[in-house]
Amino acid sequence: MSPPSLIDQSVQAHHRAPVALSYELFPPRSRAAEEVLWATIRELETTAPDYVSVTYGASGSNHDTALDLVARLQEETLLRPLAHLTCVGDTAAELADIVAELLDHGVRGILALRGDLPKDGSPLPEGSLRYAQDLVELIRRVEQSRSALLCAGKVAIGVAAYPTRHPESPSEAHDVEVLLAKQRSGADFAITQVFFHAHQYEDLLFRARRAGVTIPIIPGVMPLTSIRRVTRLSELSGVAPDPVLLHALETAGSETEAQRIGVKATVELANAALASGAPGLHLYTFNEHRHALDVLDRLNLPRPSRPLHERAALVS
Repeated sequence: MSPPSLIDQSVQAHHRAPVALSYELFPPRSRAAEEVLWATIRELETTAPDYVSVTYGASGSNHDTALDLVARLQEETLLRPLAHLTCVGDTAAELADIVAELLDHGVRGILALRGDLPKDGSPLPEGSLRYAQDLVELIRRVEQSRSALLCAGKVAIGVAAYPTRHPESPSEAHDVEVLLAKQRSGADFAITQVFFHAHQYEDLLFRARRAGVTIPIIPGVMPLTSIRRVTRLSELSGVAPDPVLLHALETAGSETEAQRIGVKATVELANAALASGAPGLHLYTFNEHRHALDVLDRLNLPRPSRPLHERAALVS
């Protein structure tokens, strides 16, 4: 293979310059939580992210509140929502209706996820979709049936990627094959689950590219400021956190010191991912803006400028 030309290198450098920025939010469960969430939304809005993802409970357990949040984001903010959608426990017909509902609400980005299997081991309902790949294909079918309504536009479909072996997977190589299959089914990009070591994202990127995955793989980064949250996510993901970080958080002299340590570690993790070739960052906010913005302030990301009228609206 011949080396890229100077023109190719220039084009690649140009397209690498802006770094994508996004946040994850989840629908509130109470009036008090809703007030906290909207204070966070207004703060995050000032940073002009490319999109914010909205989580969706297994089998649509919070369908109404998730859809309401998506609708409000579109009607009351300048934020673009990326709607999560899980498929386990729902039939193809049920999911097609949900996808159509999202499109009717103006959603043009969907994160297609399998979702958690029943904890009690009970069998899935007859006709239930079993894999995120199936959901990606279903979304594309619904999109095709509505191509006239979308003015021949395209829905952006995201999927999950795993920097370390998925707890139910036989190997990391299998995880990459699954990601490749989701790409072949029509996925446009991937967002990683949380990781705690810089080399884990770099290794995923290397393995995925070698296998033929070409879609953007965006690292999902969590502010590492809460030892309780770090420990909990470690248990859920099966990924061991950095013991040095855990010790530093445990022995911090104050909450302020623990937050400083956690933000510094998060910035280092994010910068390492960017240095490895990450096209952007997806920050898991847990509906809290302070630590996410602290991380963002220290990253100094190259970001595309917003039109003047949009920036004015953000601060008005």
